Amino acid sequence: MQTELERVEEFVLFTIGRTPVTLGGIIAGLLVVVAAFALAAALAFALRRVRARTRYGGAALYIVEKLLTYGVVIIGFVAALSTVGLDFSSLAIFAGAIGVGVGLGLQGVVKEFVSGLVLIFDRVVNIGDYVELEGGERGQVQEIGPRATRLRNNDNIDIIVPNSQLIEGTLVNWTLHGATRRIHVPFAVAYGADKEKVRDAVLAAARSLPFAMPEDEVHKSQVWLVGFGESALKFELLVWPDLSAAKRPNAMLAAYTWAIDDALRAANIEIPYPQTDLRIRSLFGHEGDKALDVLQLKTPQDPEVPKAVTLTTNDAAADVSRPLPPPARDTEPGAESLAAGPEITGLT
Repeated sequence: MQTELERVEEFVLFTIGRTPVTLGGIIAGLLVVVAAFALAAALAFALRRVRARTRYGGAALYIVEKLLTYGVVIIGFVAALSTVGLDFSSLAIFAGAIGVGVGLGLQGVVKEFVSGLVLIFDRVVNIGDYVELEGGERGQVQEIGPRATRLRNNDNIDIIVPNSQLIEGTLVNWTLHGATRRIHVPFAVAYGADKEKVRDAVLAAARSLPFAMPEDEVHKSQVWLVGFGESALKFELLVWPDLSAAKRPNAMLAAYTWAIDDALRAANIEIPYPQTDLRIRSLFGHEGDKALDVLQLKTPQDPEVPKAVTLTTNDAAADVSRPLPPPARDTEPGAESLAAGPEITGLT
């Protein structure tokens, strides 16, 4: 029985160069590979649990996890080849074929793998960051894999993005530095509304929301008049929500819009509707005051008295003189920094 088993193990399947590859060597190599994958999975699981319980240093632990995982798998493959009995010098005959394969069929895989390593070591994108892609997709970074990065948006949908796309394309990282971001919330009121009344009502509504940050000289809520529409004055509310709200931009924008609508209604400030004015230039050959005289519609007017100009608070003018914040220093993901981050505009 023992003799038959030895014969099976020593059965030669094929030969590479002058090195015979036996069935027993193949089985032993496969066992080594399976053991390497099992060890890599166990190490990754243990480090993920440690990273989940650690407040700081998550990015460094993630780098260690990936290095150990990739290292154990690569060492396992090398050990498996040695167990099979292959001498690496005997593989030189296949170097050209492998190079052609990488150049033709595997260049995309190699590109994504290298891009993943760049993402891990560059630390521009960390696990837990909330990012926005060039195409408009947003989500929190869950995993940076060897081929792709996995994002999860606020609808609990996973988005798989090739690593090279994050390297080569434009990427907005909302939570890389700082504890807050400035958000622009557009709204409009009817012409003739008291701007000071609009400002006070909207600011009070914005400050009442639970995720509003305490204000200081740098992080200050403001209301800007930004344009004149066809039937409305166009305003923007500028606010500094906390970091948890910045990771939910759609819900955050909806909350501010709801609060603004409640505030304007409570202050009896008209929210405009689209309207069109029809102007008749001539009537029966007459224009202007002569046409009104024909219809007997002209009413006597009091002499015009110049109105006193009431100065209102102009937040935009004050913001122009505000000193710019210093460059943000590198911080661990999740740690709050007092340095102000870039503004976020154009929310949809």
